[in-house]
Amino acid sequence: MKTFLAILAFVGLLTPAFAAPPPRPNIVIFLVDDMGIMDTSLPFLTDVTGQPVRYPLNDFFRTPNMHRLAERGIRFNNFNAMSVCSPSRVSILTGQNAARHHTTNWINADENNAGPHGPPDWNWMGLNKSAVTLSRLLEASGYRTIHVGKGHLGARISEGADPQNLGFDINVAGGANGAPGSYYGKRNYGNPVDGVPGPNASNAVPGLEKYYGTDTFLSEALTIEAKARVDEAVHDGRPFFLYFAHYAVHRPFNSDPRFAAHYRDSGKAPDVQAFATLIEGMDKSLGDLLDHLDELGIADNTLILFLGDNGSDDPIGEAHNIASSAPLRGRKGSHYEGGMRVPFIAAWARASADNPNQKRLPIPAGAIQGQLASVDDLFPTILSYTGVAAPKGYVVDGAPLETLLTGKPDPSRPQTFLMHYPHSPHRSNYWSSFRDGDWKVVYHYFPTEEASGGSHYQLFNLAKDPSESDNLAASEPAKLRRMMESLVAALTKDEALYPVADDHVTPVKPQLP
Repeated sequence: MKTFLAILAFVGLLTPAFAAPPPRPNIVIFLVDDMGIMDTSLPFLTDVTGQPVRYPLNDFFRTPNMHRLAERGIRFNNFNAMSVCSPSRVSILTGQNAARHHTTNWINADENNAGPHGPPDWNWMGLNKSAVTLSRLLEASGYRTIHVGKGHLGARISEGADPQNLGFDINVAGGANGAPGSYYGKRNYGNPVDGVPGPNASNAVPGLEKYYGTDTFLSEALTIEAKARVDEAVHDGRPFFLYFAHYAVHRPFNSDPRFAAHYRDSGKAPDVQAFATLIEGMDKSLGDLLDHLDELGIADNTLILFLGDNGSDDPIGEAHNIASSAPLRGRKGSHYEGGMRVPFIAAWARASADNPNQKRLPIPAGAIQGQLASVDDLFPTILSYTGVAAPKGYVVDGAPLETLLTGKPDPSRPQTFLMHYPHSPHRSNYWSSFRDGDWKVVYHYFPTEEASGGSHYQLFNLAKDPSESDNLAASEPAKLRRMMESLVAALTKDEALYPVADDHVTPVKPQLP
C-alpha cells in the first residue's frame, strides 16, 4: 500500500509538467477612422497630477462603451498616429514609421497623389504579398486572421488592395477605398442601386451584398460580420486576430438614424451632429463586440486594443484653429497635435485574476498612462506577447508596450515620435515634426504665412503650451537647433524620402537653423 501511495505521489508531481498549455490569447485591434482624442465622452487629457479633465467636447459626445472598456483597462493620453490614415494603417501592420515604409500620404485608390513637389518614389502602391505584416506572422503561427472593414493599404491596382494578400485568412468589406461610398444599406453602401452608380462610386464598399436595400447602417453590418467571423474561429478551436477597422467616422457625414435624436437640439451644425452619430454608432459596435465575447465565454482571454488612425475630422472650425480637438490645436492632416493625438485603450475584454494570459499581462483597471507611445508600437507588442518573432534582420521602429500596459513607467523607451508628410495638398503641406518628451519641433519645407507665419520652424513646449499657441523658435535658438538635429537624425535613420524642388528630382531636405 505504501508503494502504491508513493507511486501516486510521484505521478502527482509529474502532472503539472504534462498539463496542457493555456490557450493562446485572442487579439482584437479595434481601429476607428478619423477619430481624434477629443471625439468621445471619455476624457483622455489629464491635469498635472495625472487626473482626467473633462472639456466641452467630452460633454457633447456619447461613448458609454469606451468608458466601459477603459474601466477594465488602461488609456493613454499621449498616443500618436500619423496625421492621415494609410500611413498609420501600414505602420500598425509593419511596426515601421511612415518615414521608413514610405507610404507617407493617404493612398488615392486610382491615381498617384504625391502632390506637385512630393517624392516621386513614395510608396503609393502600399503593401504587397511579400511585405512583412503582423497578420502574416500571426497567421503563420496558427492564428485565424480576420480583417473586417476599411483596408486602404494599397492602390486599387496593387496587391495591397486585397487584405487577403497581406496575411488575412478572411476579408470582409476591405478594399482600396479610403472612405465608404455611403453608410446606408438602402444605398447599397455606394454600390449601384437599380443599375445606377452612386455619387461616390469609387468608394463603394465591397462584399456586403446581403445587406443591400436594408436599413442596416454600415457600422452595424460590419459588427454583425465581425461577430460571425469570431464565432467561426471559436467553433474551429482557433485563436484569432481580429483587425476590426470601422469606416466610421470618415466622411461622408451620413447621419446614423439610430442616434440622430440625441443631437437634434444641440445647436450644432448638421454635419457636426452627423459626425457625433457616427461616433455613437461606432461605440455601440464596441459594446456589441464586448457583449458577444462574454456570450462566447472568451472575454477573459481576449485582449482589445482600441485606437484612432489619425486626428479628428470633426467639422468644427478651421483646420489650424483650436476647435475640433479643443483644447488641442488642429485636426486631421495638420501639423498640430489635434492632427496626431488619438485615443488608445488597452484592456482584457473581461478581467480575470485566474486567467494565465492575464497573469502574464496584468492590465490595471481604470488606469491612465502618460508616457508617449504610437501606432508603430502595436506590431512589436503583439508579437512579443504572443511569442511570435519577426524575421531576422527586419527593422522595427516601434517598441513593446507591455510595461506601459501594466501601468508602470518604462524608462528604457525613447520618448520620441517622428511624423513625416512630404506631400500636398492637405490641411498642412510638406512638413516634418519631431517630438522629444514635452518638446516638439515642426519643419516646413515650403513655409507659408497660413501654416507657420512664413517660417521654416515652429517650436513648442507641450507641457506649458498644449494648444501650441506660443512658437518658441525665435526665443529658444539653442533648443531649436538641438531639436532640429534630432529631427534630421530621425529622418536619416529611417531613410526618409523628401519633397523635391521645381525640377521634380532634387530632394529638398531640412536645413538647420
